[in-house]
Amino acid sequence: MPNIAKIENRKPEPSIWAIIGNFGITADLLIYLLFAVLSISANVAPATPWRVQFEPAQIVNGSPVLFRVSAPANVKELTGTFLGQQLEFRHSATCRCWYTLAGVSLDTKPDKYPLHLEGKGTAKDSTFDDVVPVGAAHYPSSTITVAPAFVEPPKEVQPVIEAADAAKKQAFSASNPAPLWTGRFLPPAKARTSGVFGTSRVYNGVKNSQHLGLDFRVGTGTPVHATNTGTVILARPLYYEGNCVMLDHGQGLVTIYMHLSKFKVKEGDKVAAGQLIALSGGTGRSTGPHLHFAVRWRGEYLNPATLLELKPPAR
Repeated sequence: MPNIAKIENRKPEPSIWAIIGNFGITADLLIYLLFAVLSISANVAPATPWRVQFEPAQIVNGSPVLFRVSAPANVKELTGTFLGQQLEFRHSATCRCWYTLAGVSLDTKPDKYPLHLEGKGTAKDSTFDDVVPVGAAHYPSSTITVAPAFVEPPKEVQPVIEAADAAKKQAFSASNPAPLWTGRFLPPAKARTSGVFGTSRVYNGVKNSQHLGLDFRVGTGTPVHATNTGTVILARPLYYEGNCVMLDHGQGLVTIYMHLSKFKVKEGDKVAAGQLIALSGGTGRSTGPHLHFAVRWRGEYLNPATLLELKPPAR
């Protein structure tokens, strides 16, 4: 039998309220503290994880790239590096994400390349690293016949070519450090395209260069429109490009419109997306009337067709 005496002499276990009372905490105070803790927990937003998305889905050499980044809520400024280039991101309230344009040069080899992000916040800074796969594009070749003076220019036109090169160099160095573009990039003309970007060009039997733009099949006098908001940094005749307009969209992004017949803007003008900037033609090194549309980002020519397919978020 159990020891009844020992059972009867055992002291009763103290209740939870007695233990709490020993610390000077009343029942009312405990209930208040519990409600306070629950209220704070309900109002603390969960930490937003880093997430990187990019367009196009398959990046190749020669591609422009649209990066979208979801970052922790404390991030108030976002920068990054990719393929040796510094990236500056903008925040969109529409997608609640950060975004920017970048580019992959034609010389980039297939591989996985690091993307490093740095977020600056009011409390603390944070970083994130990811990898971006780059594949190999397969660009065709084509044979074109043009006037001999555009394959082997005579000595007397060398000053004209040198002046054109100097004008282009000056224009490319004038890019605004801030982004001027917004939203999607629009086609500069309503027409079918030809002359694929990246095509190896053989002029009069001599391999000369790659085709670094996209050709629109238009006749002389067809309206040419600005593909996005920007500033006219060049509007003048050049030797190979013919009558040429260049628009700066900020952060090193420039669009180029070549072989024009007539200018509708002048250097220094501010233009809006879709604004008339010129009429098409066949000036310069051209086999006939058409619009050559090119995209240049920080010294590298990128595929215009890909740029026109990107879907940047609305501001």
